[in-house]
Amino acid sequence: MTITPRLELRQSQSLVMTPRLQQSLKMLRMSNLELAEHVAGIVEANPLLEAPPRAAERPIPTAPAGRAAPADGAASAIDLVAATVTLAEHLRAQVRLARADPPVLAAALAVIEELDPDGYFRSDAGEVALRHGLSGAAVEAGLALVQDCDPSGVGARSLAECLRIQLRDRGLLEPPLEALLGGLDLLAAGRTAELAARCGVAPQAISEMLGLLRGLNPKPGAGFAEETVSVVVPDVFVRRTSTGWDVELNTETLPRVLVNNVYAQRLRTRDGAALAYISECRAQAGWLVRSLEQRARTILTVAGAVVAHQEHFFARGISGLRPLTQRTLAEKLGLHESTVSRVTAGKYLACERGTFEMHFFFSQAIPMAGGETVSAAAVQDRIRTLIREEIPARTLSDDRIVVILQREGIDIARRTVAKYRDGMGIPSSVMRRRLKTVGASR
Repeated sequence: MTITPRLELRQSQSLVMTPRLQQSLKMLRMSNLELAEHVAGIVEANPLLEAPPRAAERPIPTAPAGRAAPADGAASAIDLVAATVTLAEHLRAQVRLARADPPVLAAALAVIEELDPDGYFRSDAGEVALRHGLSGAAVEAGLALVQDCDPSGVGARSLAECLRIQLRDRGLLEPPLEALLGGLDLLAAGRTAELAARCGVAPQAISEMLGLLRGLNPKPGAGFAEETVSVVVPDVFVRRTSTGWDVELNTETLPRVLVNNVYAQRLRTRDGAALAYISECRAQAGWLVRSLEQRARTILTVAGAVVAHQEHFFARGISGLRPLTQRTLAEKLGLHESTVSRVTAGKYLACERGTFEMHFFFSQAIPMAGGETVSAAAVQDRIRTLIREEIPARTLSDDRIVVILQREGIDIARRTVAKYRDGMGIPSSVMRRRLKTVGASR
């Protein structure tokens, strides 16, 4: 793994917080894009500083944060670059990463152009096919491809379909909910008993089912501004190599500055005020260069330590996450905990599994048998898997999940399981049983 040497950046409570030290700490918390804007202002005000031009780079497709890249690595999340995109651009980047036949890809791109600002597809599929010289089958396949994209529910032709897609993505699309979505007119008319009969559930179950629907997003495109929306820009890249994992900064978004000492020599003068001004500009320029270098080394050091600790995540996924706190990492690196907090705030790490906020890799420890621990995130993933694989007629109660986890050596309380399940938007075992058993009997 490529990591810079350990940095000794301990901060003492008695440290004098000079204005420049405060600026350095402020820059440490900034993302690369925020830093670039901040540094541009300093360069503009200091005649001894220059920002060298960058070489033009070829555009690279973007992908949504947290989504996995194709297994063949053809366009991994490591290829993410700084961008500001519309909803259409956000979707185009995703469908171009899909393994689709050219006609289907062309149809998906055509469908994206037809979407309303709220993310719905309200155009006539036949007319879209005629306008773009496509077959009807290609347009249907292209629409299905768009509906598999993020945000969930995009490309829906109706509210019912929008909610259906989101339930499908959550693994909750059981026949009773299908029937409920098909009977929204009965719901609007207040004919609850008739709707319950259609769904095959008791009338009181309708309110619980509606609670699930209220947790969905009826306007999946509304989170995107009509013109532009900022997307995640990785600050750190992690690449798999033959010897392990290589960690590097996203240098394309890092500001670069040069000190023009030749110009400083030309400004020699005997005027006291002018000399003082030039001296201050030179001091500020030197401080800025040193601060940027130290910031880069610190971020790379912290990111490298995170990757080394969470190596199993990069190899196996979320089940491989290990417990990690900022205090533990700070002690390991010889840094102050506040330094680690500033480094990880608002920073993103891109790897072949997707792009993740650096805070994602910090998780509380859940005790296990034998004195070992497991991360809370890995436990949540295990709970999700247990529920996904449960038998419909014998859905797992929170108490039963506790028993299973304890048999696996994980010491966890029932209230913690319930909190994790609620946080993942998974209904209770009673509600799941109603949905799954009614569906199985049809």
